[in-house]
Amino acid sequence: MANAKKSRIFVAAKPRNKKGFAGYDIVGNIAIVKFARNVKKSEKKKFAEKFLPEHKNISAILEKSDKFKGRLRTQSTSYLAGVKTKEALYKENNCVFRLNVDTCYFSPRLSSERKEIALQVKKGERVLVMFGGVAPFAIVIAKHSKAHEVISVELGKECNKYAIENVKRNKLQNVKIIQGDVRKKVPQIKEKFSRIVMARPNLRDSFLDVAFKKISSKGVINYYGFYGEDEKDKLIEMIKDEALRAKKKINILKIKKAGEVGFRKFRWRIDLKAN
Repeated sequence: MANAKKSRIFVAAKPRNKKGFAGYDIVGNIAIVKFARNVKKSEKKKFAEKFLPEHKNISAILEKSDKFKGRLRTQSTSYLAGVKTKEALYKENNCVFRLNVDTCYFSPRLSSERKEIALQVKKGERVLVMFGGVAPFAIVIAKHSKAHEVISVELGKECNKYAIENVKRNKLQNVKIIQGDVRKKVPQIKEKFSRIVMARPNLRDSFLDVAFKKISSKGVINYYGFYGEDEKDKLIEMIKDEALRAKKKINILKIKKAGEVGFRKFRWRIDLKAN
């Protein structure tokens, strides 16, 4: 990954001679470590105390206790070493973000995705980001494009608090943060959008019916869906069925694997144009 050093994104997978160590992610100043179930607390502490001085940019080490879950995609971590904090200050793509790693879903692994979409945005576009979190997509888009306006809608109140702070921290004037359910808040927005980014949770609801009502003619939707290795066709058929119900003609522009989320299961990105 080209910008890994600048963004401080590292993923380690079962290094040699580290029994019970499953890997780690670094989000700014915080390392989130995953261990096998049978590792004792004392061994975890010993690992963390050795890890901390070896990584000068890290001030806190947490253990990942559970997966991201629920509509708000929260996780559970426990303190191992360093400063007792769960608040990270993270940098990527010349942008800065503050967030709580437990209460706010954030994936450093989507750094290149955010930049790639930002570079698609043309001058004067009105962009809607659904499921906006602490506003990483909205802020990277605003920073690296000449979008007229970027609106980020997020259900979680805690994430929205950080999103507002992050917009100010990055000194952006054309980003608007809205707190609430996209099914309720998006229909209340009067204008339509030339681009809608849907970095949605891994839920059954596609939310495409909401997007199709707000995309302008010839507008682009960047849709993220979670399907297996051999289920790409199912994803495409689902999108076409949703478009048919919404009486929208669409053109698939690009299909991309945007990261692995489980065993033979991937986050797919579908770029589609509404005609």
